[in-house]
Order: sequence, then C-alpha cells, then structure tokens
Amino acid sequence: MDAVNTPEQKPDWKESVFNRRTMICIFTGFASGMPLYVLFQLLPAYLRAEGVGLKEIGLFALVTFPYTWKFMWAPLMDRYIPPFLGRRRGWMLITQVALLGSIAGLGMFDPTLSIMTIAYLATAVALFSASQDIVLDAYRRELLPDQELGWGNSVHVQAYRISGLVPGALGLILADILPWSSVFVIIAGFMVVGVVMTFAVNEPITEPRAPKTLKQAIIEPFHEFVTRLGWRGALLILCFMFLYKLGDNMATALSTPFYIDLGFTLTEIGVIAKASALWASVVGGILGGLWMIKLGINRALWIFGVVQVVTILGFAVLAEAGPDKVILAVVISLEYLGVGLGTAAFTAFIARSTSVAFAATQFALFTALAALPRTFVNALTGYIVDAIGWNLFFYLCALLALPGMLLLVKVAPWNDSKAE
Repeated sequence: MDAVNTPEQKPDWKESVFNRRTMICIFTGFASGMPLYVLFQLLPAYLRAEGVGLKEIGLFALVTFPYTWKFMWAPLMDRYIPPFLGRRRGWMLITQVALLGSIAGLGMFDPTLSIMTIAYLATAVALFSASQDIVLDAYRRELLPDQELGWGNSVHVQAYRISGLVPGALGLILADILPWSSVFVIIAGFMVVGVVMTFAVNEPITEPRAPKTLKQAIIEPFHEFVTRLGWRGALLILCFMFLYKLGDNMATALSTPFYIDLGFTLTEIGVIAKASALWASVVGGILGGLWMIKLGINRALWIFGVVQVVTILGFAVLAEAGPDKVILAVVISLEYLGVGLGTAAFTAFIARSTSVAFAATQFALFTALAALPRTFVNALTGYIVDAIGWNLFFYLCALLALPGMLLLVKVAPWNDSKAE
C-alpha cells in the first residue's frame, strides 16, 4: 500500500522518513523538475550558443504560460478519469510520454531557420509539464498521511532541484562534445524515470471520489478560498504570492546567457555555476525547513526575504568582476542559498493558505500565480538588459523584490503568534 492515513497512529520519525512513500516523493520531484529545467537552463543555452539574440531568448519566457494558467484545467484532471491505470496514474503516463517526445524534438530544428517551430515545441513541453505537476501534486497529497506532509513535500522539492543537474549540468557538458539534437534526445530519455514510477506505484488508497460535475470541480475551490479569507484578505495573499519571488525570479531568468556573455565556457557553466546553484539551493531549503521550526513561517518569510534581496546584488558584483571562476562560485552559492531559504518559507506559506479539501485546484492556482513573473515579467528581461546593461539590471531586480517584502506587514505579521 502507498498510503496509510490513520490519524490515531503516530509512528516515530524513522517510520515516517524511511518508507516507500519517501521514495515515491523522490521520483515525483525528479519527474516534475526535469521539464522545467530544460526550458529554463538547457533551451536558453542552446539558443544563445546558436546565435539567437537576448531579446528573442527573453521572449521565450512567454512559452511557459501554462505554468501560470494550469489552474484553469486542473478541475478537468480531477473530474475525468483516463481509461487506464486510474485517475492519477493515467494522467501521469499521458503527460510523461508527451514530455518525452516533445523534449526530444526541441533539438531537431535550427534556431536561425525555425525559431517559431522551437517556440511551439517549447510551449508543448510547458503545457505537458504543468499538467504533470497538477496530477503529481494531487497524487502526493493523497498519498501522504498528515504527519508526513511536511517531510514528503520537502523530499519532493529537493529532488525537483537535483533534477536540474540533468539538463543544466549534464546537458551543457554533453553539448560541448555532441550535436544539440543528440543532447535533447538523451535528456528526454530521463523522463523514463517518471514512466517507470507510474507503473510501479498504486493509486492512493485515500483517493477521494471524483467531483460529480465539472461545475462542482471548478467553483467550489475558489468559493472556499474567498469565503474563508474575505475578498480583501484573498486579494492581499494573491498579490503577495505574485510579488515575493519577483526580484529573484527576474535575476535568474537569463542567468545562462549572462554567464556566456561574461566569457565562461559551457563546461564551466555546467560544472561551476549550475552545480553551485543546485547544492546551495538544496542546503538553503533544508536549513530553511529546520529554522522554520524555531522561527515560524511568518518570521522566516521576513528573514529569508531579506537574504534574497541582499544576495541578488551578488550578480552585480559578478558583472563587474568578469569571468572569474572563484567569484562565480561564491556569488552563485550565496544567491541560491537565498533562493532555497526563501522558497522553503514561501512553499510553507502556500501550504498554509490551501484548504485540505480543495488542495489540488487551490495549490495549482497558487503555484501558477507564483510562476506568473517567470512567464510575463521575465519576457521583458532581454529588453531591459539591452537597454541598461547587466549591472543596473541586477540592481533593478533587488529593488523589485521590495514590494513583496512590504506586503508581509499585512499577510504575515512578524508578531502574529496565531499564524505560527
């Protein structure tokens, strides 16, 4: 069995940590993170290396709009059940096979001749990836007993980040020795991990009944959220979710083209920048989770948010220093330590804002809103860099991180003991 939801039962920490559910969360994180890192790390490197301009690469952020709008079709995946494997596993298999094919296709076209074809394929990757996220989030929520939700989701997030090593490090290293078409096929092959998981697991035994009507699947999650918080409270929280990660999302949007422009080789980027970013964010996430036990979610959002703002400025230091590998490693490590800390607190805040009864659609809504800056605001980053240069761009990113911090006064007051 994959889940044992028995509120009376309180297993010790070893039973909660070392079990089959933890292993499943590792695989869900890996399968979920892979496609996103293809779009954010491997694809921009491919386009820049093939001579595509920064403006065009920046506009490619628009292809990730499905991550922003996935809540629109999340109710469909709750309401309708594929004719094989069950409601969750059926949708998992459909999205994973589609991802395998669409990722492999990205390297089959010359960016200088078929840029729109690549854009369409990248949009398909984003669509299938966002849909997979919906079903994996719902599966994980139904799989884990209440006492394992924090641990299981933490494992998922860290595996999600570690999956970035495949497109962001291995993919770039392979690109120095293989044609890009082969690189994308090899990277796509890693989605087989998700397919194997889908066949190996069972449907959660706690799986709720599907909504009886599509109307019920769509309306109730939104109605509950607004009723619980009121219109003013709901809007404040939604604005905060949009703004809190805005600055650091923008700062890292064109990170790979930034490293290339500074003069680093693809191998240096793969080995130093991507590895430093990965492990710093993983350490930040683990430390953030541990510190939140003492600090509480509200105070963690304040402290980790300040760290995020300060570490963004490290990119400006790197822009001045040029292709110095030591400074690259230090700056990236500090920046992504801040990213990891901030993400840990932000994810906990999203979980706290979600009703258990409507977790799938509400979680899709909240994470989609948090992805909105990556989709639309990040599309302008190439134009901004061309207009003001890399150095001033990173100062601007630090400035744009401040409005989200100011909203903490309303949505997560420092001394609100009831929220802790």
